[in-house]
Amino acid sequence: MSRAATAPTSTAPSARRVWTRVRSAALVVALVLIGGIALATMRSGDAHGALDPRSADPSGSRAVAELLKARGVTITVATTLDEATAATDPASTLLVTTPDLLTGTQQATLHATMARSTGRTVLVGAGTASLDTLAPGITAATSASVRNLAPSCALPAATRAGSVDLGGERYLTSPGTTADTCYPSDGLPTLVRLPGPGTTDTVLIGSPDILSNNRLDQQGNASLALQLLGSRPHLVWYLPSLADTSATTDDTPDSFFSLIPSGWLWGTLQLAFAALLAAIWRGRRLGPLVTERLPVALRASEATEGRARLYRKADARDRAATVLRTATRARLAPLLGVARQDAHSPERLLPALSARLPGTTADPRTLLFGPAPADDAALIRLADQLDALEREVRTS
Repeated sequence: MSRAATAPTSTAPSARRVWTRVRSAALVVALVLIGGIALATMRSGDAHGALDPRSADPSGSRAVAELLKARGVTITVATTLDEATAATDPASTLLVTTPDLLTGTQQATLHATMARSTGRTVLVGAGTASLDTLAPGITAATSASVRNLAPSCALPAATRAGSVDLGGERYLTSPGTTADTCYPSDGLPTLVRLPGPGTTDTVLIGSPDILSNNRLDQQGNASLALQLLGSRPHLVWYLPSLADTSATTDDTPDSFFSLIPSGWLWGTLQLAFAALLAAIWRGRRLGPLVTERLPVALRASEATEGRARLYRKADARDRAATVLRTATRARLAPLLGVARQDAHSPERLLPALSARLPGTTADPRTLLFGPAPADDAALIRLADQLDALEREVRTS
């Protein structure tokens, strides 16, 4: 016998088969990497973010900052709470771009600064996370889309500006709270002014769109922005950041999910949904099953014994009895002249069996279509009785 004839057959997948299996995943990974590199390249020149008075991007606020400077307003950009509180004086306007990003301790410090000042505080997009501390008496309602809204109030700044692009957060005022409510969206205001003692007041803006470069020249956006931010000679433009060290001094224990920005949570949910869709797509049947040659020959008796052991381990006597009865009916049908498609029909098989064996003592209906055996002994008796019935039919 030659060496080629005795060499074992290799069952290891070939390089071509491995590449066929992984090429789809490799393509997706490559596209993600290329997209990430492209985005990083395009954003590598960005020095500032949204609502930054130094940014000329569409979402930046350099345009309104330049207009304020032309009107004689001095602007101080603060990226930490310490810088914002130190720069705020009694005759200044304090603009907080994302108050919900502040921790509880930061909000308390900022509220104390607001109380000491005789100027104005403008909170952009303040929601449930910050209203209780920074604007008591005001609660956030469901948000609305940004659209052109009319003032619908007597606030001088709003009446002079006319219609503007507002929306976003909508607010509810508690009973007994004195406030100017403007630019209602579906009945709830998106701009609220809370007067304080003397010349102090707090202004809530539901959306930052009136401050962005790409919307400043639309409607009365520029007029409203200049009036709200330019009423004092000094403007402190506070851009809260997660990198602010004052955020780590919060004594309130945060949960793991509270430390994750909301964008990441939504992104994770979208990725999970996409993974579910991909699993459903990959799990669908693409065609008929493909038979593969086994690396070794497997005797039928071994397969039968293995299947029987599985049935016994699972106490699946009902499944085992069903297999035995189904096989017996399939073998009896040709012997009795019954079509194969009618082999499992009692109305067709039993009359033919009774005609073939009129004097049999066995109950064919119970044997071939009866209930599942109650124990292993009954299952063995059923197998013996089915064998005896089949032998009787073959010898009759």
